[in-house]
Amino acid sequence: MRITVVGSINLDLVASAPHLPRAGETVTGATLARHPGGKGANQALAARRLGAEVCLVGRVGDDAMAGEAIALLDAGGVDLSEVDVDPAAPTGVALIAVDPSGENQIVVAAGANHFVTPEQLPARIEAPLIVQLELPVETVEAAVGRATDFVCVNLAPAAPVSDQLLRRADLIVVNETEAAFYGDLLHHGGGRVVTTLGSRGAVMHQRGAEIARAAPPKVRAVDATGAGDAFVAAICVALLEGMEPEAALGFACAAGALAATRPGAQPSLPTRSEVEAIITGS
Repeated sequence: MRITVVGSINLDLVASAPHLPRAGETVTGATLARHPGGKGANQALAARRLGAEVCLVGRVGDDAMAGEAIALLDAGGVDLSEVDVDPAAPTGVALIAVDPSGENQIVVAAGANHFVTPEQLPARIEAPLIVQLELPVETVEAAVGRATDFVCVNLAPAAPVSDQLLRRADLIVVNETEAAFYGDLLHHGGGRVVTTLGSRGAVMHQRGAEIARAAPPKVRAVDATGAGDAFVAAICVALLEGMEPEAALGFACAAGALAATRPGAQPSLPTRSEVEAIITGS
C-alpha cells in the first residue's frame, strides 16, 4: 500500500508542567523536550510504522530546525522527495504544554508550512491521500481536487472549507470540538465520518447514521500529543486494507491509545506489531 500525505512539518517544543496555565498564569517547574511533529509529518510516519509506503509533500525552512523536524521521518523510511526547502521562511514550530495527565495546550507558528502552495503539489495524486488543515486551505483543496483515489480529510484544526471538499472526502476524521464546528455539513456527502471521543473511543457515521463504534484499550496516558494523528493514520491503513468499520475503529483506537502512553508526537507513534499486540492482549 502506498499513501500520499500532504501536510505540515514542525519541530515541537514540549514543556511538561505540573499543570496547564490559566489565562495570565505563569507555571514554573517544567521540563523541556524537542520532538519532530506537525500533523502531516506525524500522520506520514504513523502510516509508515503501520506498514504503508508513504510519500510526504510539505515544506521546511533552510535552518537548523529542519534537520530535527525530518529526522525521524528520514530514519523511518518516509519518502521525502516532495519536501521542499524554503529559503526565506523558518521551519514550523509548535509550542506545547503538557500536564501530568497527558492533557495539552498547543500554539503553532506555521513558518514554511504557510508557503506550501498548489504549485508544489503533483499534477495528479494517484495514491490514497491524507490531508489536514495545518496548510493553507487552498492548498488542501487543490490536493483533494487532484486526487484520483481514496481521500481522507482530517479537519484539524477546524477552519472553513468548501462543501465540495467535504463531499469529495471518502473519510472525514474530527474530534468532538471539530464536529461541533462543522455540524451537519460533515454528513452531506456519501463518505464515512469518524468522530474521536478521547478516552471514550470513536464512532463512525455514514449519511448521518451510526455504523460502528469502538472503545480504546485501557492505558496510562502520559502525553496526548500525536495520539489523534496515530488514530488518523491507523483508520486509513485499516480501511484501505479492507477491515470492516468496527474492526478498523478498534485498530485506530488502539494506535491512538498507545501513542498517548509515551511523550512526544513522533517518538510515541506505535508500530504495527505493538498495535496488534495490545488488541490481542499478548
